Amino acid sequence: MRLGVHLVNFTLPGGPEAIGPTLAATGRAAEEAGVDNLSFMDHYFQLEFLSGVDDPMLEGYTALGFLAAHTTSVELQLLMTGVTYRHPGLLAKIVSTLDVLSGGRAALGIGAAWYEREHRALGVPFPPLAERFERLEETLQVVRQMWSTDDGPFDGKHYQLAETLNSPQPLRQPRPPIMVGGGGEKKTLRLVARYADACNVFAASGAGPDEVAHKLAVLRDWCEREGRPYDEIRRTVLYNGLVGQDAAGAATFVEEMRALADVGVDEVHVMPLRGDPVAFVRSLGDHVVPALSPL
Repeated sequence: MRLGVHLVNFTLPGGPEAIGPTLAATGRAAEEAGVDNLSFMDHYFQLEFLSGVDDPMLEGYTALGFLAAHTTSVELQLLMTGVTYRHPGLLAKIVSTLDVLSGGRAALGIGAAWYEREHRALGVPFPPLAERFERLEETLQVVRQMWSTDDGPFDGKHYQLAETLNSPQPLRQPRPPIMVGGGGEKKTLRLVARYADACNVFAASGAGPDEVAHKLAVLRDWCEREGRPYDEIRRTVLYNGLVGQDAAGAATFVEEMRALADVGVDEVHVMPLRGDPVAFVRSLGDHVVPALSPL
């Protein structure tokens, strides 16, 4: 099972001046620990249920560019890009740039967006949910076209591009992988089956694997309808629990992951919700990575 670290807390001792050095050290620690993926959220404001809304929050792709300069092998992405935050042509260009400058390590994680407060606050349009899903599907189409040899126009309901020229193209072949986030059974998982290389569903601590197994069964059904091999899709989860930083806590976490591996999950993303992210990542290397890799 692959392991990702999802960085969500930027309230650090030392204030904003400490954020850059801490992230650089976290990137180095992640590679030393054998972590496969590093990600940030895509938000303008800190989440109210995690911390204070006025606590520090970084712009995601700028932060990934910084990490690219302080790492050499780990995969880099947002978990998840909100479809409303960037025009799809610009989004494809941004991820292409990250991929080229990181030596082919970018991935695109994308979802329908949900945090209305930050949209309203900064004047970013926040259309109804049905329209956001329409825009998500068109964005997936635009990105895939821009990462291909087709540089012609795109004429959708919400987006019209006269040219889909994208130079330089990403280094990663055949293109950066696309991950669609969420477990919606009528729309989200259909989009995964039709356009994506990975899904990402929520795995609550202690909830057991049944809900995840159900979502993956729905995804399998959509793959059959779309004529898509189910095993082509990486099945990932975002884990919301605390991972113990000692051997006992890590063992408990690995057993939870063993149950998810048994129902088809092959990648988990964990969050250092508070404290020192460098120490958290080092503890993963000591206690989690060796036990998780064989699953």
